[in-house]
Amino acid sequence: MPLVTTTEMFKKAYDGGYAIGAFNVNNMEIVQGITEACQETHSPVILQVSKGARAYANHTYLIKLVEAAVIENPEIPIALHLDHGDSFELCKSCIDGGFTSVMIDMSSRPFEENIEETKKVVEYAHAHGVVVEAELGTLEGVEDEVVVEAGQASYTRPEEVEEFVTRTGCDSLAIAIGTSHGAYKFRPEQCTRNEKGILVPPPLRFDVLEEVSKRLPGFPIVLHGSSSVPQDFVAMVNQYGGNMPDAIGIPEEQLRKAAAMSVCKINIDSDIRLAMTANIRKHFAEHPEHFDPRQYLKPARAAVKEMVAHKIINVLGSNDKI
Repeated sequence: MPLVTTTEMFKKAYDGGYAIGAFNVNNMEIVQGITEACQETHSPVILQVSKGARAYANHTYLIKLVEAAVIENPEIPIALHLDHGDSFELCKSCIDGGFTSVMIDMSSRPFEENIEETKKVVEYAHAHGVVVEAELGTLEGVEDEVVVEAGQASYTRPEEVEEFVTRTGCDSLAIAIGTSHGAYKFRPEQCTRNEKGILVPPPLRFDVLEEVSKRLPGFPIVLHGSSSVPQDFVAMVNQYGGNMPDAIGIPEEQLRKAAAMSVCKINIDSDIRLAMTANIRKHFAEHPEHFDPRQYLKPARAAVKEMVAHKIINVLGSNDKI
C-alpha cells in the first residue's frame, strides 16, 4: 500500500469514535518502533515530521525511512505529515517532496492573516492531492522550534471555527482546549498534587470541544501537545542520572474521551522521547562497558514499540481499524 492521505482515516475514525495516532519521527529506530507496533495491532498511523526533524535528519533520509516502513508493513495505512509548518515555502517543499499531508500553523497570527496564509497552502496542496491541517488557538509550551511562553496561550474560540474552515478550505483543524507542548505541560501552580505528591493537571476544556463539534459536524479535530508523560519513564530518567522534576502530561483517560468525540488525530512526541531516553539511560547504567549504538538503541526501539502499542489500544482505540 502506498502512502495515503488522512481523508479516509479521519472519516472512519470520526464515525467509529476513535483517533489516529500522529507520532513524530526523527530516526530509524523511532520509525521502526512505531510501525511495528501498528503492524501488530492492525492500526493506521500518521508519521509526522517537524521542521526541526527535517533539519536534523534531512528530508531525503526521512522520506526513505518512511518508504521503507511502507514496504515492510504493506497492510498498514500510513500517512506522512508535516507537523507545524511555519511558512508556505516549507509546506510547498514537503508537498513537492512526497508528503501526503501538511500542517500550516499560523495560529499565532491575527485571524485574517491566519486565514490568508492557510488558504494559500490549501490551494497549492489540494492541487497536488495533499491534505491540510490548520490551527486556531495557541498551545503553551515548547516543541522543537514552536515556543509559546506561559500566559500567551489561548483557547480556541468556537464562534470562529465555521468561518475559518469555510474560508480556508482546510481538511482538519487543530484546536486548543488545554493541552500543551513538551514534557512540562503545566506549571505547579496550575495543578494540584495527589497523595503521592505527583502533580495533577487541570482538566481539558471539553465544553470548547463540544461547541466546536456542534459548529463543525463531521469535521475532524486535532489535538496537539497530547503526550501523557508516563511517570514510570520520568522516574527511570531521574533514577539513572536525569533531572526532570514535575514533568507531567495529559491524563490518558481524558484523551480517550476526546477520541470518542470529534478528535480524529492525537499528536504524541514527548512520550516517544521519554521512552527512548529512559531506556538508554538505564542501559548505560547497567552496562557501562557497552559502546556499540546497537546495544542501547535496540531496547530503546523496543520501548517505543511497547509504548505506541499501549497508546493504540488503550488511548486511541485505533487497533483493528485497518
